Amino acid sequence: MSIGDLLGIQPTELKFPFELKKQSSCSLQLTNKTDKHVAFKVKTTNPKKYCVRPNAGVVLPGSTCDVTVTMQAQKEAPPDMQCKDKFLLQSVVAPDGSTTKDITPEMEDGKVVEEFKLRVIYFPANPPSPVPEGSDEGSSPRAVVENGTQNSSLFDAVSRSLEEPKEKSSEAWSMISKLTEEKTAALQQNQKLRQELELVRKEISKSSGGGFSLVFVVLFGLLGILWLRFPSRFPCARLGEDKANACDLHERDDDDDEDDGSVD
Repeated sequence: MSIGDLLGIQPTELKFPFELKKQSSCSLQLTNKTDKHVAFKVKTTNPKKYCVRPNAGVVLPGSTCDVTVTMQAQKEAPPDMQCKDKFLLQSVVAPDGSTTKDITPEMEDGKVVEEFKLRVIYFPANPPSPVPEGSDEGSSPRAVVENGTQNSSLFDAVSRSLEEPKEKSSEAWSMISKLTEEKTAALQQNQKLRQELELVRKEISKSSGGGFSLVFVVLFGLLGILWLRFPSRFPCARLGEDKANACDLHERDDDDDEDDGSVD
């Protein structure tokens, strides 16, 4: 705040964010440091370029007043962003009960008028980054950490993409190995079955070459049992009995003839 007997001014410089073809504004706060009414007026060296609201007024004892200064849109920037425009703030003690309408040149007659000059400063509305993009020098710790995190994430992603084919390849190899083992086991089982079949064939050929087959033996055994239990069912058995009876009769006839000859 400026040092004055009547009004305190904050800030002491008018700073405008400069951007081509756009208006910009800044504010002043005036504080009455006395117990009397204080009238003020704001003047500028370039009134067509700036608009001040209010440009004049009365500040009550111990109170404040806000003043807004608006710069019109500019078509071109000044060299090196340096502005030569200036503002002048005049203040004087006013009679009690005075208002803005009571401010006239005659109010200054015979009174001490305080004056305070304010200079104008421009600054870019969108200042460029102090560190060029892509430069590692002067990087903040946070930027370094973020870059490190991004690089780490990228490295992890690449590592995962490289590991996935390896995992798939290992799974494929394990599947191939399992199938190979199953195929080997199946071949061994097939070979074993062939050997057993060959042994059975050899045993059958041996049994058939030495005599009657076991099947024929069993068959004849069954037929013999049936013949013994049911002889009437088999014609061959009755034929045999008839022949036996005929033979007996013939022997008896021979015996009778011999007996007749011996008597004669």
